[in-house]
Amino acid sequence: MKKLFLLTGILFCVSCTSGEKKNTDTQNAELKNIKDKSFEELFTGISAEEISDNVFKLVGKDITVITSGKESAFNSMAASWGGAGILFNKPVTWCMLRANRYTLEIIKKEHTYTLSYFPEEYKEQVLFFGSKSGRNTDKMKETTLTPVQTPCGNMTYKEARLVFECKLTELTTVNPDDFFNSADRDFILGGFEEAKEYHKLVFGEITNIWIKK
Repeated sequence: MKKLFLLTGILFCVSCTSGEKKNTDTQNAELKNIKDKSFEELFTGISAEEISDNVFKLVGKDITVITSGKESAFNSMAASWGGAGILFNKPVTWCMLRANRYTLEIIKKEHTYTLSYFPEEYKEQVLFFGSKSGRNTDKMKETTLTPVQTPCGNMTYKEARLVFECKLTELTTVNPDDFFNSADRDFILGGFEEAKEYHKLVFGEITNIWIKK
């Protein structure tokens, strides 16, 4: 009986190991498949009304990767503040960025950017975008994510599951006197101490929405 139990245990362990290896091999194959495909093979366009994601989870939990620039020179940053809605009868996104962000500098120059959202397995890579500035380093090459151009020439990543393409419509400087919560006002003042300029509210018209096929 003990021998039978031992044999069963060994078979179970071998089965688990084989299953784990198979899952890893499958994931690696899927990742390679993603990297080998074009943007058009990976994504399809949808309207703003077709988005099924909860915006509070999308921004607050999944985290936004904001990217601006062209293939020759672009930068990405992670953000967990922002939202989406209707402004001047158009679908828009908004976010609040510290004035010295390099990505913001590129947005001011290009007037276009993308907001990208990733499956949970890429969370570590996404958070890396918020760990250092891309002003003096090519931090995008330090991740396993694969940059890709949209048909409009904006930059995102093949591993993203949802992408908003945005056209800059308004850039507003916040005023600490407009904040009625002392903690929020202190945060704005603290940002000024670092950047010597107040945070910027960035509004962008959504020009395209792409979702993974």
